[in-house]
Amino acid sequence: MLPARRLFAPAATRSISAAVRAAATTGPAAMRPLSSTTAAPLEVSGRTIQRDDWTNVTPHILAKVPRALHRTPHHPVALIAKRIEHYWQTRVSPEFTAINNLDPVVSTTENFDHLLFPKDHPGRSRHDSYYLNRDTLLRTHTSAHQTQLLTNGTQNFLLSADCYRRDEIDASHYPVFHQMEGFRTFDAAALQALPDPPTPYLATEGNPQQATHDRRLVGRVAHDLQSHLDGMVQFLFAQPGQGNLQVRWIDAYFPFTAPSWEMEVQYQGKWLELLGCGVVQQPIFQRALGQTEGAADQRMGWAFGLGLERLAMVLFRIPDIRLFWSTDPRFLDQFGKVDPTDPTSVVHFTPFSHFPPCLKDVAFWLPEDAAVGDKFHDNSMFDLVRDVAHDLVENVALIDEFTNKKGRKSKCFRITYRSMDRNVTNEEINAIQAKVRQALAAELKVELR
Repeated sequence: MLPARRLFAPAATRSISAAVRAAATTGPAAMRPLSSTTAAPLEVSGRTIQRDDWTNVTPHILAKVPRALHRTPHHPVALIAKRIEHYWQTRVSPEFTAINNLDPVVSTTENFDHLLFPKDHPGRSRHDSYYLNRDTLLRTHTSAHQTQLLTNGTQNFLLSADCYRRDEIDASHYPVFHQMEGFRTFDAAALQALPDPPTPYLATEGNPQQATHDRRLVGRVAHDLQSHLDGMVQFLFAQPGQGNLQVRWIDAYFPFTAPSWEMEVQYQGKWLELLGCGVVQQPIFQRALGQTEGAADQRMGWAFGLGLERLAMVLFRIPDIRLFWSTDPRFLDQFGKVDPTDPTSVVHFTPFSHFPPCLKDVAFWLPEDAAVGDKFHDNSMFDLVRDVAHDLVENVALIDEFTNKKGRKSKCFRITYRSMDRNVTNEEINAIQAKVRQALAAELKVELR
């Protein structure tokens, strides 16, 4: 359950087509969006998917699907997932089922409609999500599987998975990231057995309860959720001699929970946003379990979602999100002795790259119709740079924009190149920058300056 970036929050090796593998390994020039309706169908996760005019996924992104960092032994993402699973299964209830092998290819119905996303929600945009075709995409959040799991009879679960979102480029953002989704349900008897919170729950105008819910039961479910999440945070951040961390709850909005909150923890003198959570919208239960609105035996539940990379970066002091994707053994070897069940077993990452950055600027005029319309989006620029430069790109920042007297708009971006494991030459970066410029003109129809 992830706000904005984290819409709510958070197996066998996946296969990709030979064409995708070739594009991913034959160099930057081959990495182009797969949006042709006449091109060969996509092969991803063992499925054959026909492209159409909504297809915007790139070979660079599809090549990440088989990596499954959350299932890679000793990987920081997997370690955090295991540590969270250990807390819930040993300190809350063994009834929580840990799941980490669900297919990232989902329908728009599963990813949006079943979760009550409005038709005009920005998360549905091609600027924000990776579409395989109009009806199919790579999941943008773990919540896409709520209805599937409930329908299959899984009532309490911890789901870790890779998620995909078009995004900016910097040290803390990457288009593929990992979430952990927690979900718990209560039948009528369990609801009556839950203790009342120390302070009675009161709904607010900005964060209302659902009309079909009893206020007292909402208070019980919310207290169960927040008290156990507080315990999880104290467990994850536990260090010898350290007292409890201060936690605060911020009212929030998610389409599929009400009321909803974001959880922040004060860590090293700063407030750190960790997760989103809330009481599950009753229509989700009704769709999955066939319940009638207002039925006396209706279930209630809560859900939370958090970003695994965010926690790993803080706890293991990993400074750049690209490092999670490094194949350099010097990265993974540092975490080989970490005990995933012991929160005091922590290794602080030791950098193995001190190579200097290389900065290049690129400026261009937007297409004539984009000056007044919505044809150009910065995320398209970021995606294109990633496709060409792969993980050599560390940051892309808009440093200047203006509109001339004729109403035409110009933008200038600064691209920071830096390898995590080797030195790069100016000649190498110049060649990549030339391909970036060429691709900008060809794919985004901008006029280079």
